[in-house]
Amino acid sequence: MSAIYVNESAGSDETGKGTPEQPYQTLAFAVYSHPDAKYLIRKDAAGTYEEPTQSALKKAKKGADGIERKRKKAEELAEREAKETAEARERKERRLEESKKIVLEEDRSLPAAVKSKIGNVTPLRWKRVKVSGWVHRLRDQKEIIFVVLRDGTGYLQCVLSGKVAQTYEALTLTLESTIEVVGTLTTVAEGQTAPGGHELAVDYWRVLGASPGGEDAFTNRLNEKSDPSIRADLRHLVLRGSTASAVLKLRAALLNAFRQTLIEHDLLEVTPPCLVQTQVEGGATLFKLDYYGQPAFLTQSSQLYLETCLPSLGDVFCVQESFRAENSHTRRHLSEYTHLEAELAFITFDDLMNHIEAVICETVNKLLQDPRSAALIKQLNPTFAAPERPFLRLSYVDAIKWLNEHDIKHEAEDAQGNVIKDEQGNPVMVEHKVGDDIAEAAERRMTDILARPVFLYGFPADLKAFYMKKMPKSGADGPTFTESCDLLMPGVGEIVGGSMRISDERELLEAYKREGIDPAPYYWFTDQRKYGTCEHGGYGLGVEDMCRWPGRATP
Repeated sequence: MSAIYVNESAGSDETGKGTPEQPYQTLAFAVYSHPDAKYLIRKDAAGTYEEPTQSALKKAKKGADGIERKRKKAEELAEREAKETAEARERKERRLEESKKIVLEEDRSLPAAVKSKIGNVTPLRWKRVKVSGWVHRLRDQKEIIFVVLRDGTGYLQCVLSGKVAQTYEALTLTLESTIEVVGTLTTVAEGQTAPGGHELAVDYWRVLGASPGGEDAFTNRLNEKSDPSIRADLRHLVLRGSTASAVLKLRAALLNAFRQTLIEHDLLEVTPPCLVQTQVEGGATLFKLDYYGQPAFLTQSSQLYLETCLPSLGDVFCVQESFRAENSHTRRHLSEYTHLEAELAFITFDDLMNHIEAVICETVNKLLQDPRSAALIKQLNPTFAAPERPFLRLSYVDAIKWLNEHDIKHEAEDAQGNVIKDEQGNPVMVEHKVGDDIAEAAERRMTDILARPVFLYGFPADLKAFYMKKMPKSGADGPTFTESCDLLMPGVGEIVGGSMRISDERELLEAYKREGIDPAPYYWFTDQRKYGTCEHGGYGLGVEDMCRWPGRATP
């Protein structure tokens, strides 16, 4: 019989086989596995294999007896658990079979139930109500089943007990099933909590649409540990979560508050087209399509159309989808986003920034003053507070100086816009200079350090769109700056971009020429300067970016 090897420093009782290549770790396990074998043992890799002493062998046999006792105990425990599991399964199956005999019928002697949305049930406390929704949470506690119901307007805890909790439907109820419940709405007992401070004592209910269980159960398809790629593919299911739905509700409240504020400032809402034949922000980011044999694009901005409305409607705004053909996977660049834009006539650059500041602050105040939207903000961003006025105004040139003074650098780029790297492959970092397009990372660091809203204004004309009004030059040399601004928020970055527009027809024609734009398709835009021009300006706000400020999330 070959010897059994034990290496106390490098062996393993789990994977070892007792060979020189795969020795056991303990002599006790070797004796347990091979009771009548010859044993060779060594303490460490530097030692040699030797026969164990009699005292060591005696101690190992006691250890082997202990291993055997543990094995038998584990077998007995496994048998007992298997028996208990089988008995529990049998009891459950019996219970399910018995539950099929129970038929619920609504008690017609009770007061007629008032049908209501969950968000409107508070005035109906101590009355009998009927609500329908999706099973958001489910907890079976002995003979009582707790269901948190969701219908989009709120959440309601429903308590099923007695006969209503013993039906087959109750015992097989699953998350995301749709149900109708009828019962008395009562306040929760002191020391207990429930959504809205009340719960429904159910006396009758029925399943409207069952959701599958088992392998295809909702939580098996989607849960908190799901990979982001899976969550993206199952976005339609992600929306059912409390966070995603809260973001969408806050977005709706935000748009409503913006509309109220803009109307209070005498702006009229208009609806420009999405299919256009002109560019606004540069041809490289246009989605092109064939429009019955003519080239057309998805709009980058409704600004040009808004300008045409000024002479007839006065100050105007729109809430419209905009599209940018930028194949980027950052949160700053979206191929499609909701664009809130406004145009105002007979204003100065200061008027424009004052207006933007007022609209932002008044909109936020509306959100915080409304109990529902305030609750959503508290849920999504508990530390959010309204911004203090006035907002800081920082010129582009001063911002360049500030960044260099605070040693905030940016990646060096070659003439083609490629990042320059050192010998180790790391980006070469350089100071900012006038003419640079300040990167998002630098803007955000600056805004976070300043810890307040900042109007960054006066960008070089070379960095901005053709239609922006130029500032008077202070000298013959140096760049030309524009009456343009970005509103930056701490923790978010840019949320608004605006500018005064070129009001002179000749200057606009020169801008077309400089950018290589054919003026013919823009005849209607040029006509605004031809037939009674005025100083005017406007701005665009990305609703998704705005939602990231009070809501800390993008819908």
